[in-house]
Amino acid sequence: MRGARRLGGVVTLALELNSRDSQRDTEHRRTDGMASSQGKSELRNADWMSNLPESMHSIPLTNLAIPGSHDSFSFYIDEASPVGPEQPETVQNFVSVFGTVAKKLMRKWLATQTMNFTSQLEAGIRFFDLRISTKPRDPDNELYFAHGLFSATVREGLEQISIFLASHAREVVFLDFNHFYGVQNLHHEKLVQMLRTIFGDRLCPVVFAQEVSLKYLWEKEYQVLVFYHNPMALEVPFLWPGQMMPAPWANTTDPEKLIQFLQASVKDRRRKGTFFVSQVVLTPKASTVMKGVTSGLREIITERALPGMMQWIRSQRPGESGVNIITADFVELGEFISAVITLNYYLDDEEENAT
Repeated sequence: MRGARRLGGVVTLALELNSRDSQRDTEHRRTDGMASSQGKSELRNADWMSNLPESMHSIPLTNLAIPGSHDSFSFYIDEASPVGPEQPETVQNFVSVFGTVAKKLMRKWLATQTMNFTSQLEAGIRFFDLRISTKPRDPDNELYFAHGLFSATVREGLEQISIFLASHAREVVFLDFNHFYGVQNLHHEKLVQMLRTIFGDRLCPVVFAQEVSLKYLWEKEYQVLVFYHNPMALEVPFLWPGQMMPAPWANTTDPEKLIQFLQASVKDRRRKGTFFVSQVVLTPKASTVMKGVTSGLREIITERALPGMMQWIRSQRPGESGVNIITADFVELGEFISAVITLNYYLDDEEENAT
């Protein structure tokens, strides 16, 4: 009964939201415009890799600080789509009863980015966290990005990235395919062929991670490293096994616990001998969602915790015993991207001091 009352409260609030459709649409357009403007203001980072000092060109990319986005594709979530197959039965039932109203609520907590792939790239993001799904009963066997609800097709996203790379020949991206929902062998084969078609000779084959520097990639004209968390990676020369891109997850809503977890994982990363992701991301509990159901992830969690998270980032150093790839939600906030890129210049200062 208590659960029913809580659900009733959620629905009442959702209906309130639903009655303000036109207002929200206006806000979404405004947000899209803000994201676009943010991309323009960060254009100085569109070529940040090629602009690094020459002394960094031979440093393994495992030792550089690289900004990334968490659930990179979630700037677009299709409220008209079915619920993703990975969602528990309780969510499936909730949506089946309350339909679009439930999906509007879900979107507020599932969307972790506002900038599209192109804007993220122009702003300096180089690591993309990708979750792939099929749609139930889809005769075309199309592949989609998904996080609770479906996003754009994978082909659309990869083509956006390819277009950027074509005009920024010395920039490099990491594509981390780390979750697959309803994906069978034929879908994996389709995705591998899609990657070949879109990126072609720009795909970097698997080598020892410590061999991969900007100089190495530029000489061979590689721009794309694909990490694939599925046994298929063992069969394709350009698919880097998922274990070469560990990304430990704090799974907490508490900023202090997150910082403690991040600090401990960075200390442990040298045991991995690979690339390494620090997820500066807080995960809401069900109770957190209930309290801020109409507000959403950005307002209730990310913006409130931002000062402490940015302080941790600015205190870090890249290198063999330091941070590598750092991901966040809403990457346009708090000068996150510039702060991560700036960490690389401490490497240059250290080298000058050593000489």
